[in-house]
Amino acid sequence: MSDAPSPPSLSPRNIGHYLSNAVIVGIIRLALALPYRRRVPFVGWVMQHLLGPLAGYRRRARVNLSTIRPDLSAPERHAIADHCLNNAGRTFIENYSSKDFPARMAGNTPQGPGFAALQEAAASGKPVILVTGHFGNYEATRAALVARGFNIGGLYRDMKNPYFNAHYVKTMQAFGGPVFPQGRRGTAGFVRHLKEGGQLVLLFDQHVIGAPILDFMGTPARTAVSAAELALRYDGLLIPFYSIRQPDGLSFECVLEAPVPHSDPETMTQALNDSLAAQVRAHPGQWFWVHRRWRAEQP
Repeated sequence: MSDAPSPPSLSPRNIGHYLSNAVIVGIIRLALALPYRRRVPFVGWVMQHLLGPLAGYRRRARVNLSTIRPDLSAPERHAIADHCLNNAGRTFIENYSSKDFPARMAGNTPQGPGFAALQEAAASGKPVILVTGHFGNYEATRAALVARGFNIGGLYRDMKNPYFNAHYVKTMQAFGGPVFPQGRRGTAGFVRHLKEGGQLVLLFDQHVIGAPILDFMGTPARTAVSAAELALRYDGLLIPFYSIRQPDGLSFECVLEAPVPHSDPETMTQALNDSLAAQVRAHPGQWFWVHRRWRAEQP
């Protein structure tokens, strides 16, 4: 398991990061003082009505929705954007509920053909790359699988705010299973983890400069093919999975779809895009519409 980074010393150059992190920490502490069933909707409300609009997330989500879903009315798109922010807030505090959330997910039985394939691969020492997007709460399935004894590793991307990043990494470590930073620091660790027959969770639904242009939701989008490349290089299974938030706002259906057949990285990644797009169409408010996903400028 990787060590959590230490926050830098305070200086005039990073005072903005320090103050914004102080606000975030205050919200986290306030929320964690509440019972779980009040905590999760409270932070969902804060993100939907306060932080999301202030940060410009609501506007960006609406712009993306107007571009990708022009078939919907403006009120429908606005409702999806609000649902997106609410889900993001719930996900955030769930991941900081390092005891309550994993305990709840321990009683969740994953569904779908990919679960049996995962069990068989783990029994035979075959590596598995579990792939999803910023949808529902992607950590829910990892927590459910770790509770069943799977050695599920995670990758994380360092946040721009170093003060926030220091405690954010600790939340990922608290779920169990090794976690690795993206980039050179983490590459050796997660490659070794895969070679030893471990499982790794990857999120693939953000714009990556220079990545191949594939279709996502009917629009060109640069999409990283690294998950498929890893599956091919180490003869591992590539399994799409989703943690679908249920109507009560607190529980999840954890679904592991059938493994993507091996072919070539772009064909396999397009299958992942199509799989995620189907989930986004079925549950549009659970995907993070805030990302600048569609920036597929021509090379």
